[in-house]
Amino acid sequence: MYSAGPGAGGGVADEAPLLLPEEARLVRPSSPAGVGVLALLGSSGRMDVERARFFASHGAHAMALRWFGGVGQAPGICEIPLEVFVRALDRLSEEPVDTLAVVGLSKGAEAALLLACVDRRVGLTVAISPPSVVWANVGPGLDGRVTPYRSSWTWRGEPLPFVPYDDDWQPAQTAGPIAYSTLYQGSLARDVAVAVAAAIPIEEAEGDLILVAGRGDRLWPSADSAQALAERRAKAGRPVEVIRNDRAGHSPLWPGQPVPEPSTTLDRGGSPEADAELGSAAWARTAERLGLG
Repeated sequence: MYSAGPGAGGGVADEAPLLLPEEARLVRPSSPAGVGVLALLGSSGRMDVERARFFASHGAHAMALRWFGGVGQAPGICEIPLEVFVRALDRLSEEPVDTLAVVGLSKGAEAALLLACVDRRVGLTVAISPPSVVWANVGPGLDGRVTPYRSSWTWRGEPLPFVPYDDDWQPAQTAGPIAYSTLYQGSLARDVAVAVAAAIPIEEAEGDLILVAGRGDRLWPSADSAQALAERRAKAGRPVEVIRNDRAGHSPLWPGQPVPEPSTTLDRGGSPEADAELGSAAWARTAERLGLG
C-alpha cells in the first residue's frame, strides 16, 4: 500500500464502489482540492486503487477503473472503447472538482493519451512509461481470440490504426524474465507508413502533458516514445514536460509505494533506487501542477 507521507492533504474521507457500467472505485478526500484524478494501470488488469487512495490522501477525488477483464468486458486489451474512459470522466465530473486529470501507466498511459485526444475536459495527462503509437491487442477480445491482431482501442465504434507485432521476433534469452523492448522496436521498424498512421495524435490534446520515462525500461522503449510524443507536442506549440531518469525502468515508484516482487516472466529494467527517484520527481511535478498538498 502507498503511504501518504508528510504533507498529505488530510487523508481519505470515504471510498465507494461504483458501476458505470464498468467496475470502478471512487475515493474522496477529507480536504478536497477541487481536482479529479482518473488512475489507470496497464496490462495487469487490476484497478489502480492504491494510487487513487494516494491521490485522495493529498486532496483529489480519485477514481480507479477496471477497463478490461471484468464482467461483460474483453478479457484482454483488445478493441477497448475509449468511451469507457469518457464515462469514467462523466462520473468523476459529478464530484466537486474543477480540474480533471488522467494518470496512466504503460497500457494505461496509452489509454490516457488517447483519452486526452478525444475529451477536452482533460486538463492534465500524466503518462508514465508511455508508448507513442497505438499497439495491437494484448490478449484476447470478446471473441476469445488473440489473433488475427486487432487494435487495442476503438472510438465511436471504429478501431484505431495500430502497429502489429513482429511474429518473427525472438527474445535474447528464453529462460527467466524476458525483455520485450526489442520486439516493440522491431515491430515499429517493419513498416514506417503503418507506424505513422498509428501515431497517437497527442498534438491534438488541449490539456497539459507530463511524460515520465526511464531509459532503463526493458519492457518497451518508453523513453524514445516520450521523446517522440514531446517532439510532436512542441511542433504543435502545445505544452509538454518530460521527466526522465537514465537508470529507471518501466515501473517508477511513487512516494510510499513499496518495491514490487520481481517478476518471473517480465524484465522491466531499472532498480528500486532509480525507480523511486523517477517516481518522486514525477509526483512532485504532478502535485505542483494540480495544486495538491
